[in-house]
Amino acid sequence: MSARTPEPGAHLRAPEPGAAEQPATPEPPAAEVPGDLRMTRLLWPFMLASAVGLVPFTIYSTFLVPIADTAGGDVASLGQLRGLGGLAALAVGTALAPLIDRVRRDHAAAGGLLVLAVAAALGAGGGMLLLAAFCLLVGAATAVLNPALTAAAADRFDNDAAAGRAATLVTATQSLTALLAAPLVALPALLWGWQGDLWAIAAICCALALYFLLRGRRRGAADAQSAPRAERPGYLESFRLLGALPGVVPLLLIAMLRTAAFMGYLAYLAAFYDERFGLGPGMFALVWTLSGTSFFLGNLCAGRLLSAERQRVRAEPLMALALLVATAAVVGVFFTGSLIPALVLTALVGVGHAVVAACVTTLLVRRCGSLRGTALSVNAAGMSLGVFLGAGLGGVGLALGGHPGTAAALGGLTLVALLLARTVLRSAPARHAG
Repeated sequence: MSARTPEPGAHLRAPEPGAAEQPATPEPPAAEVPGDLRMTRLLWPFMLASAVGLVPFTIYSTFLVPIADTAGGDVASLGQLRGLGGLAALAVGTALAPLIDRVRRDHAAAGGLLVLAVAAALGAGGGMLLLAAFCLLVGAATAVLNPALTAAAADRFDNDAAAGRAATLVTATQSLTALLAAPLVALPALLWGWQGDLWAIAAICCALALYFLLRGRRRGAADAQSAPRAERPGYLESFRLLGALPGVVPLLLIAMLRTAAFMGYLAYLAAFYDERFGLGPGMFALVWTLSGTSFFLGNLCAGRLLSAERQRVRAEPLMALALLVATAAVVGVFFTGSLIPALVLTALVGVGHAVVAACVTTLLVRRCGSLRGTALSVNAAGMSLGVFLGAGLGGVGLALGGHPGTAAALGGLTLVALLLARTVLRSAPARHAG
């Protein structure tokens, strides 16, 4: 056992991420927060692995028609298989959440990458059962991979601002990948087809998994990322302790509701622009690019703002403001009758949701300390549930009241999240007040 014994209950101190591993010390000066370029040089393996994790489902969506032809099924059936990934992510993310803090982050990331490699290899087989296994395994793998990478990136830095910034850089990479991955996988497919894309992803995942395994061995016990084994809470105790941290449960609910609203909005956005403005798939691709770019820039800039010198901007009120903007914008989009205002509101929806996402990630990293891996895993599982809720509620709103009904359903989700943001604001530790 280490001679340095953590004070009992130290992992419950929300303002002290990593308090179970080291004595409480004053937060380093803001000047010690590295710039984005330096952080990128340190975190590039985490960012690359995070980007790769999104590619298998991007391939599946981009080449759904030829995949259906190869499998001998119809497009609707193949499209529904992707839902298995969301269910797997929800189940695995929730079940394994406490274990993310009980194993080395590098090993968890390597395990997720290896499962992703197996999934890609199975998907390349092209059969219906193989594709079902592909969807299940991709969902399960990303449920472990994404929280492990985000927590590992945050663990590389000792102070709140730098740790939060590291985590938001990883999530910003994910949003950029979602924007760029489709053309990036389409071009190589001209040479080797969609199955070649999956084999290439399998090879990249294996190489990255080997890197994380070797990295974990090199760092050894000196880079321990959680409390000593005797101090680690049990499986169920981890959930109880997480729920006891100030404002964490409302944050997790905000993330789920925000995801539900945004994904439900995206599910019906193309139909809205086609019906209201006559934009076909080709022109709508520009609208999609506008939305994706807005989300990426909002996520990137919010993360930078929250780690800025002297913390002039607090995450809690910024999150509330962004939720207010997102609520007004998503309702306004579906009621506007002119294209230019609709495009402006579409950009605002992306920015608003991106800022909320960055704030939630930053606050979970700051408040959860040695339980940040558990928190991020539960957060990812909750967002998987949000994807299903958003599409379902948006569809119910559309069926009952047309596009105004969709606006009411989705705006209602972010309005509830805005009310929860008040609870988070009241639970803010005094030291974050700037």
